[in-house]
Amino acid sequence: MSINQVSSSAEVNAIFNSQTTQAVKEEDPLGRDAFLTMLVAQLKHQDPLNPMEGADFSAQLAQFSTLEQMFKVNENLENIESAIAPDTEENLMDYIGKEVTGVNNSLRLEDSETVEGQYTIGEKANILISIYNDAGVQVATVLGGQKEAGTHSFEWDGTDDYGDTMLDGSYSYEVLAVDENYETVEVDTLLSGTVTGVTYENGSGYLLIGDKLVDPTTVTRVGQESAEA
Repeated sequence: MSINQVSSSAEVNAIFNSQTTQAVKEEDPLGRDAFLTMLVAQLKHQDPLNPMEGADFSAQLAQFSTLEQMFKVNENLENIESAIAPDTEENLMDYIGKEVTGVNNSLRLEDSETVEGQYTIGEKANILISIYNDAGVQVATVLGGQKEAGTHSFEWDGTDDYGDTMLDGSYSYEVLAVDENYETVEVDTLLSGTVTGVTYENGSGYLLIGDKLVDPTTVTRVGQESAEA
């Protein structure tokens, strides 16, 4: 009586590789079904005179158990990410008409026109403002001079430190405040107001308060809709 069998590990691997590739492409990107296909193929084609060792079989079952756990962990992580994502278009639209407070250190340069930023300091200080492009590279410096405690505005003419006009787009600023003793003074760039719209810059969503941009992930307070909304 003849016995159909695969007599070498190379043939088993060939069956596994062929079936695994097909499974991964069509329906099982994580390889769960492909792993079972391999295991069944090994059991089906093993040499009856030299069956798979129990230890080897147990080890492969343990690998499948680990794979199954990773599959479930990945599903859970995707569900969590979907649940907590703060910047979906629907969520951003919910802010329109409401009073919010958030960090405002973004500048939007359009038609190379002068743009304005804002900051608040708690005591008298000398001010230096650094402007950064969307890659985080410093491109310009604005000397603010000495300012008293309170909220102040500054203007940037859209040129770099060499006088060259910068391209339209999104920029950010950082305010350095130093007192007369050369000690750093805390700077607040929070902005409060009614959200009038939503805009997208470089794939990221921002809330519009007038012509100012507020990153929704920095919002610290949300009030009721204003009476005018």
